[in-house]
Amino acid sequence: MEHQETARILVAGSGPAGLIAALDFADAGFAVTLVGPEANDQDGRTTAVMNPALKILERLGVLDDLKPKAAPLKVMRIVDATSRLIRSPVVTFRATEIGEEQFGLNLPNSALNPTLAKAVAARSGIEWRKSMVENWRLDADHAHATLADGSEVTASLAVAADGRLSPARAAAGIPASVRSYPQSALVLNFSHRRDHSFTSTEFHTETGPFTQVPLPGNRSSLVWVVKPETARELAALDDATLSMRVEQQMQSMLGRVSVEPGRQIYPLSAASPGRFALNRVALVGEAAHVFPPIGAQGLNLGIRDIDDLIGIASENRSDPGSRKSLAAYDIRRRPDILARSSAVNLLNMSLLSDMLPAQMARSAGLSVLGSFAPLRAFFMREGLRPGSGFEALAGGLRRSARR
Repeated sequence: MEHQETARILVAGSGPAGLIAALDFADAGFAVTLVGPEANDQDGRTTAVMNPALKILERLGVLDDLKPKAAPLKVMRIVDATSRLIRSPVVTFRATEIGEEQFGLNLPNSALNPTLAKAVAARSGIEWRKSMVENWRLDADHAHATLADGSEVTASLAVAADGRLSPARAAAGIPASVRSYPQSALVLNFSHRRDHSFTSTEFHTETGPFTQVPLPGNRSSLVWVVKPETARELAALDDATLSMRVEQQMQSMLGRVSVEPGRQIYPLSAASPGRFALNRVALVGEAAHVFPPIGAQGLNLGIRDIDDLIGIASENRSDPGSRKSLAAYDIRRRPDILARSSAVNLLNMSLLSDMLPAQMARSAGLSVLGSFAPLRAFFMREGLRPGSGFEALAGGLRRSARR
């Protein structure tokens, strides 16, 4: 009867991270209250979900519904499209180089959010209150949330999946350093004449990355990072002109381009909290880390947050929000989150920098990656699952020693 003593978990936020946290905690045998409005299925963005995160979606029973709407990512390329003095060679990462069929799947958010919401609604251990938290009260033993509908929820642990401005994080007294970038991302989908061969290409430009990611059929999603005023100008163009601009920027790599209806602009920023858990609140997803859309890290990092949090909560079933439990979570997540966010922020800053040393460092790094297969394999493994690159290196060294 262990489940009877298992504490209640309150998940604040009903975006992908909140929905996944609710499902995963319920799977682990916790009683879950999810607080947040019905998921948004009008989101035109896509999310590249890597293999380790896909395994978790499979375990939660949602992957089969998503697969038909998703495209596999088998090859990822970085192309230096700057017009600067020092440019890097094209770097190509192939999943087959590390014995994988694919790195992951590119999922439209308009499919991901409703599929997760449907699974949450069908799961018996989850009570979903489709309201917002209006007020937090955190005491020594519990987190209390007063909702906009007047009801109250009390739990041992509050999971803050409530986004980059996280009210739960603020209530827990966790400071976050936030930095705005002079960049916005224009997001849209487009069809193209040529086959993308399940290849994603990230063109590095002076204003940030221009990233094409495959969708099913001869379609791709695009995240184009430019100055905010340029994003507004591009979004205001008619379809034919914008299609031409996209095709030019891609050097006609996929032939003739037709942009689809629906354009969104997202301002870019970075945020890093001073810690990842405190006062009965644990941060996951964008409440724990915000950085520019480079290298498909966002939700994958959020799913690792949830996975680690559940592992620790399961070892502290009677009180998963205890000080000891939250300290363990903070320590466990710190290296992964700091390494990912600083690498992405550094790469983004090097693109924006006109200084020669920054350009040389970026170029040298990409040149070495392009020409040295073992290092490329290391980065691909680390990109999928932190630590796996080091494990493979150690395994290779052990095999050499045995010879």
